[in-house]
Amino acid sequence: MASAAQEFVNNFNDTYAKKHEAFETQFWGTKMALTSTDSTPYSTELLSQTKKEMEDLLSDPDILTKAKKIREELKEADDSSDLVKCLDVIIRTCQCNEFPTTETKQIREKTNALEGELEKKRNEMSGLGYTNAEGTFVQASSVGLRTTMRTASEESVRKSAFQSLTSIGDFCLENGFCEIVKLRNSLAKKLGFQDYYDYTVTNAEGFGKDRLFEILDGLEEGTRPLMVKARQLLEKEKGQDALEPWNMGFKMAGSVIQRMDPYFPFSKSVERYIRSYAAMKIGYSGATMTLDLLDRPKKYSNGFCHWPRCAWIQPDGTFVPSQTNFTSLADPTAVGSGLTALNTLMHEAGHAAHFANIRQPSPLFSQERAPTSVAYAENQSMFLDSLVGDAAWRAKYALDASDQNVMPFDIMEEDIRSTHPYKVFQLRAMLAVSYFEKALYELDDNDVTMENIQKLAKDIETKIQGGPSPRPLLSVPHIYSDEASCYYQGYTLAEMSVHQTREYFKNTDGYIVDNPNIGPTLTKHYWNCGNSKPFLDIVKDLTGKELSGTAWVNELMTDVEDLVKSERKEYDEMLQKKKTEQQQEELDLQMTVRFVDGDELIADSKDLGLMGACQKFESFVAARAAAKA
Repeated sequence: MASAAQEFVNNFNDTYAKKHEAFETQFWGTKMALTSTDSTPYSTELLSQTKKEMEDLLSDPDILTKAKKIREELKEADDSSDLVKCLDVIIRTCQCNEFPTTETKQIREKTNALEGELEKKRNEMSGLGYTNAEGTFVQASSVGLRTTMRTASEESVRKSAFQSLTSIGDFCLENGFCEIVKLRNSLAKKLGFQDYYDYTVTNAEGFGKDRLFEILDGLEEGTRPLMVKARQLLEKEKGQDALEPWNMGFKMAGSVIQRMDPYFPFSKSVERYIRSYAAMKIGYSGATMTLDLLDRPKKYSNGFCHWPRCAWIQPDGTFVPSQTNFTSLADPTAVGSGLTALNTLMHEAGHAAHFANIRQPSPLFSQERAPTSVAYAENQSMFLDSLVGDAAWRAKYALDASDQNVMPFDIMEEDIRSTHPYKVFQLRAMLAVSYFEKALYELDDNDVTMENIQKLAKDIETKIQGGPSPRPLLSVPHIYSDEASCYYQGYTLAEMSVHQTREYFKNTDGYIVDNPNIGPTLTKHYWNCGNSKPFLDIVKDLTGKELSGTAWVNELMTDVEDLVKSERKEYDEMLQKKKTEQQQEELDLQMTVRFVDGDELIADSKDLGLMGACQKFESFVAARAAAKA
């Protein structure tokens, strides 16, 4: 019996790995707008086809029935054995992808096709950009528009960028999103769920919409007074026009972003991320990473990290290292773009480190879709990108392009004073997406119209954020994409965990930046297990506490003067520490890195070494910036 069961598991794992890779190859090719050739074709049709083939495997009722039958026959077996673990994850994953009738499969396939069409139209959307101070139209991606809103000194320029950002929602509503909402809901209800939101969160987190909003309602109610106070303070200190959505980011920190900009040169960002991770003893277990980091037309308008090849351990004990694709949308000539891109890089590289270090006996444990918890996936990346805001990190890594001059503390102090009283806005913006999608999928089909959805978005922005959002809800790319819709609660739950995890390391080790215990601890407690353990259990096992927003709210409530004092102390301590350190010229994070720009290969660390590849990428960025000047 055991040999037949093992053969079933082996065949499933191998088949899934191939179908997963075929889909992810199309996902990358279409998102990056790569050139389609006879040898490497890319198209939205192939994307839909390969997704269907992968989902056909995961939704095959015969596979689920057989897996359950074998598992029942092995009920006396050790639950920790690799065979039993594989059967359990096959059952869980197939249940998340179960489309038991011809009708539900047809709805799913139709939805996939419409989503692919909308995505292609959105990527090719013309007219996105802003009118600069000289009256010239400047083409820009959604990321570029948001950067412009934070940094442009002319209000007319910021307003122009905001209006263009707002047009994204109108475009998507006019190009099929209403029908997609109806189809998603129809599928979920036919599968026995309240609606599509309930379906998605139950599959991803293991608990339903009602339980989720018990958690989120508590956070919303607990931070509402902070939001009201922050808006009143912003108006008092910066004037009533500071509450206009195109002015908020600039009024809070526009001038300090300009002062910080020289210390975050994008061309140096990869090297600095690598050095920061190396100091924390974070490795990638032999992974190959393809990085497409620069903005360009028709490229997908959001950073992401996906895995064409999942890390897993084969039955003979051979470890299959991951292959990772990740992207950002950096414009090296734009003020503030270096910091934005660095945050994205630290975030997506955190995803890559997490999924590279999963060591389980099936690729299902290390794929990012349900039953992998969204909050679990985002926890790792958000913890690591949080370091960029720490004074100790900036004392070590926020240097000008010469690598000689560190960001002065007076700039950091200005940043703290400009932004800390308003950090609750980020929390409320996260909540707003979840409350919007909850309300969206609770609409009756007859009410799913362009006008109603636009009104709903405005109402939620007012209720949750206190007024129009600097990032209009209908411009958030996640809500249109199958793999990211009803996803945003994961960021909120993860941010709760981030602060709880930071608190843990501060209490146990006294510091976080360059802490060599970070990598081994995260690997052991958060990464190796993959989705074999529930997210809430993983957080509790490390921190010793149930997940809560306490650490996050406490951070938001920290007095500005106390925060400046503690950050100054950590800044000075890192400057002293740097005096005794010797920088390594070559680092080994157990990975191969390929820098690309669309179809063009810029550098490969397999040929040049890690630092050599970084230097070639730096030269490429400098040439790109010079060409745009």
